[in-house]
Amino acid sequence: MAKVCVIGPSKKFFSGMSVYTICLANALSVNNDVSVVLLRNLLARLLYPGKWNVGRDDQSVGFLAQIHTYDGLDWNSPLSWLRAYRFLKQQEPDVIIMLWWTSVVAHMQLAIALANRLKIKAKLILEIHEILGSSEESILPIRLYARMMSRLLSRSADVFVVHSAAVKNQVVETYGLKGDRGFVIPHALYNTYYKDYNKQVAKDELGIEEEFTILHFGMIRRYKGISYLVQAFDRLPQDVAQHSRLIIAGEDWGDDSSLVALIAHSPYKDYISFQPMFVPDDMIPKYFSAADVVVLPYLRTSGSGVANIAMAYGKPIITTDLDPMRECLQDYQGAAFVPVGDSTALRDELLEIYTQYKRGQAIVYDRPQSTWDETARRFECIIDQHCNFIYVNGDMSLYITEKGRQ
Repeated sequence: MAKVCVIGPSKKFFSGMSVYTICLANALSVNNDVSVVLLRNLLARLLYPGKWNVGRDDQSVGFLAQIHTYDGLDWNSPLSWLRAYRFLKQQEPDVIIMLWWTSVVAHMQLAIALANRLKIKAKLILEIHEILGSSEESILPIRLYARMMSRLLSRSADVFVVHSAAVKNQVVETYGLKGDRGFVIPHALYNTYYKDYNKQVAKDELGIEEEFTILHFGMIRRYKGISYLVQAFDRLPQDVAQHSRLIIAGEDWGDDSSLVALIAHSPYKDYISFQPMFVPDDMIPKYFSAADVVVLPYLRTSGSGVANIAMAYGKPIITTDLDPMRECLQDYQGAAFVPVGDSTALRDELLEIYTQYKRGQAIVYDRPQSTWDETARRFECIIDQHCNFIYVNGDMSLYITEKGRQ
């Protein structure tokens, strides 16, 4: 048993990273004494694209009772950072697992990393979820700041963790780190959102009358490539499109200005449901139970939490041929890959799955054995240094062996 502190976002600015923090801490708490330091106010609320949903309290996920939490650090309150330091001193962790996904919180995380180096002296594991966000990449001063801060933070860590070998290579190249400091731990399935929900009931409750349902779920951003999905839907034969319902559901951050106009001018606009909203947890099972296929036409990504929900439901997934998605879905038989930005290839894959559906062929797939318990075990191997991470036969499959054994 180790004393582990996880540092990640709270549920106030709720996102997939909030859910990841909770799931990871809960899994680690089975065999370890776990505490959590939460980043509460991430930035000025006025600047946050999803400001209308800040502070919602309708999420179903939560920390287990045995986990000690400090909630939390505020971007503009050094006093809250001091309290976090006192919390850490009280908890005396052997290991800190710090989640990195945006430079918005870098100053808070660097303050914790500095305090750890000077006083706490715990082993620091930096788990990198995003090398550089799309918003950070597009604005030069922010891009320079983000690169500087992420480089400082990554170099302050003892080791780093990513979800794919492709991202590990990018991290090594971008931050100038040594590859032997990095470990790949695949993203676990989001079983917390799985519910045995009757498909027809789900469709009725969502108001879906068409027989075939195409779902894009998750935050609506330009880099998600949703415009290419709409173009692919536009190119479907009329008799297919009119028996289909395309649902685009998720919080809209407003940086894909062409999407609304594209939908409005679609010849099949009456069969497209554009739902730019924060989706409460109790609605997620309805969307995925109703879906016949989940489409994730990302232009760039370091991984996908949505794909891990779709796999938990055994749904066919169409996504772009990016290395992180190849690794994320390598053990899943229901994945199809298309070139980035190719709406014609996307159309063809939709037609293939629609044809299977019309033939009555089963399009529900076995879920990969990628659990949070397995994720916790791999972190414990890093913490205890009693395991090796090796690649077998040059493929992307990750294995753990005890040191000294084959």
